[in-house]
Amino acid sequence: MIECRTIKEMCSIVVDCPHSTPTWTATGKIVVRNNNIKSGRIDFSSPSYTDDEHFQQRIKRATPQGGDIIITREAPMGEVGMIPDGITCCLGQRMVLLRANPEICDNYYLLYSLQSKYVQHQISWSEGTGTTVSNLRIPHLEQLKIPYLPLSKQRQVSSILRCLEEKTEQNRVINDNLAELLQAVYHERFGDVSLAADQGILSDICSYSRDRVAVSELNSSTYFSTENMLPGKADAIEAASLPTTPQTTACHKGDTLISNIRPYFKKIVYCEDNCGCSTDVLCFTPVQPKYAAYLFSTLYADKFFAFMVAGSKGTKMPRGDKQQIMIYPVALPSDEEIIEFNSLAFPILAQIHSNRSENKRLSTVRDSLLPKLMSGEIDVSNIRL
Repeated sequence: MIECRTIKEMCSIVVDCPHSTPTWTATGKIVVRNNNIKSGRIDFSSPSYTDDEHFQQRIKRATPQGGDIIITREAPMGEVGMIPDGITCCLGQRMVLLRANPEICDNYYLLYSLQSKYVQHQISWSEGTGTTVSNLRIPHLEQLKIPYLPLSKQRQVSSILRCLEEKTEQNRVINDNLAELLQAVYHERFGDVSLAADQGILSDICSYSRDRVAVSELNSSTYFSTENMLPGKADAIEAASLPTTPQTTACHKGDTLISNIRPYFKKIVYCEDNCGCSTDVLCFTPVQPKYAAYLFSTLYADKFFAFMVAGSKGTKMPRGDKQQIMIYPVALPSDEEIIEFNSLAFPILAQIHSNRSENKRLSTVRDSLLPKLMSGEIDVSNIRL
C-alpha cells in the first residue's frame, strides 16, 4: 500500500487568495489569473497588473516566491503551476498558494503529484460526501493525499520528469522563434498595406465556416473552445469536455481559429487537421487553400488583434464584431508572391505542428511514468540521467 501524506503535512504554507477583485492597471505588479495557469505552468506572456498599493494588500498573508505553487480553486479547478525565480507577483481570485516544506517535500515533486490522476480525482471528488466538487475549499485542499517518498527519492522522481519538461520547454521556445520568424517574413512583404499593388479587406481572402460536424466524430484533441485555447498565441490543450449538442461548427485543414470572447487574450490556432469548434470561436476559412498560411499570418499579427479589440462589443465579456472583423484591410498578394511566401511559411507551420505533437507525446509519457515512479513500480535508483 502506498504511504501518503496530506497537503497540510507536506506544505509549510497553504494560503488562500484575497476574496476581492484586483484593481487593474496598465502596468505595475503582475497579478496571476486563472487563465494564466495551464498544463502545469504559469504563462506570463500576457500579464495583468495592479498598482503597488493594491499589490501590498494582496500579499499580506504571504508573498509569493520562486518555487511556490499556485492551484486554482474553480473555473477551472485543479490547474497548477510553479512561480519561476525572479518573478514578482500576487494572486488574483479563486486560487491558493502552496509552499512545499523543504524538510520533507521537493517542490517539483509536489507540482507533478498535484497533476497526477490520483490527486486530480481527489480534487474533483469529496470522499466525505461522495459527490463531485465544484469549488476547491481550503479544508478539502489541505486533506488531499500525496504519495509519500523519502526526500532523496522525491528529488530523483522530479529529475526524471524535469528532463521531459525541459525538452517540452525547448520545443516551446523553438516554436516561439519560428512563429516570430514567420511574422517577420509576413510583415516585411505584406505588413504595410498602403504599399501593396492590390489592396482589399479580410473578406476577400476568407469567410466564416458554415459547415457542421457531428460531435460524435470529435474528441478532446479535435474540439476547440475558448476554454482549451491558450492565451498569448500558445495554441491549445486537450478539451476537458465536448458539447452536448449533436452538431457544432466544422473546421478544416488550413483554417484559422480565434476565440471571440475577450479577444485581447489572443487565442489563435492553425488547423492542421479537420476538427470542430464552439460557437464562441471564429473559424476563418481561406477562399482558396493557397491563402491558408497567409490568412493565418494576417490574423496572428498583433495589429489584427488590436483591430478586433477596438471593434469588440460588451464590457465585462467583450466579443469581436464579426462584420467589423471582415473589413480589416489586407494586401492582396499576386500568385507569384503567394507561391514564394508559402515556400517558407508551410514548412515553418509543419515544424511547429511537429513540435507540438511531440510535446503531447512527452506529456503522455510523463503521465504514464508518474504513478509508476511514485508507487515504486519503477525503481528510480536504477535510472541514470
